[in-house]
Amino acid sequence: MPGRILVTGASGQLGHEVVENLAQQGYEVIAPTRQQMNFLVPGQVAEYALAVRADRVVNCAAYTQVDKAESEAGDAHTINCESAGRLAAAVAEYGGRLLHVSTDFVFDGASSEPYCEQDETNPLSVYGRSKRDGERAVMDALPGAVILRTAWVYGAHGNNFVKTMLRLAAERDHLRVVSDQVGTPTWTRDIAHAISELIRHEASGVFHFTAAGQTSWHGFATAILHEAGRLGFEVKAKTVEAIPTSEYPAPATRPAWSVLDTHKIQDSLSLSIPDWRDSLVSMLKELRTCAG
Repeated sequence: MPGRILVTGASGQLGHEVVENLAQQGYEVIAPTRQQMNFLVPGQVAEYALAVRADRVVNCAAYTQVDKAESEAGDAHTINCESAGRLAAAVAEYGGRLLHVSTDFVFDGASSEPYCEQDETNPLSVYGRSKRDGERAVMDALPGAVILRTAWVYGAHGNNFVKTMLRLAAERDHLRVVSDQVGTPTWTRDIAHAISELIRHEASGVFHFTAAGQTSWHGFATAILHEAGRLGFEVKAKTVEAIPTSEYPAPATRPAWSVLDTHKIQDSLSLSIPDWRDSLVSMLKELRTCAG
């Protein structure tokens, strides 16, 4: 199957892993810079895609600054919705295939059961609405596309919660982390593998992928510090205090429940999904090696 694959957002934490994964499998990977494919300029995005005419496109480009989006709604909409739609239309025009990465933030978090692909979306934030509208724009332009929703993404590249906790744990004796938001930490390498499997199986439609299990941000932080200390990272912090979201106000409202049901992707691809804590350990070992 290997052919030409265009990966947008290739410099981001997920895009980096996707490029590496696909290149290792023998695909010719095209990874444009932000200057070459500026998602703030939808016309340029479409023009680049039409010029390259890759067999497949993986759209990892996104406006992901959840709080900042509340004051930059126009940019969030342009990147996450308008450019995503124009990209899908361009791919449809020349007959290619597209996989578009989305998020748990399209849901309102009011459920107590894992969200399935067909559950009604109801985003609470500007960021969430821009991603929900982006999904719709992609599917309107290219009904055979794949929408892959994931959650609580972290990796060795780029900025994320794990790296923030490691930095703070080396600086402070005591950390305070919210405990009433629940989801599943998901390693970029695992997501990249899921993406490659969706491509290999020529899938279409909406899929959910996260690691297995669930925890709160407080539980995630506690696990990070425990595993990091065991692996030899500098951990000054001795305690992680659990606090409610009300004690950590932010411009954007987060869903309290972000657990996604992954049965569809497991059944469709015979995909084995690792537990979130096992993946965390693997990522920290890689990060420790890089740091060394």
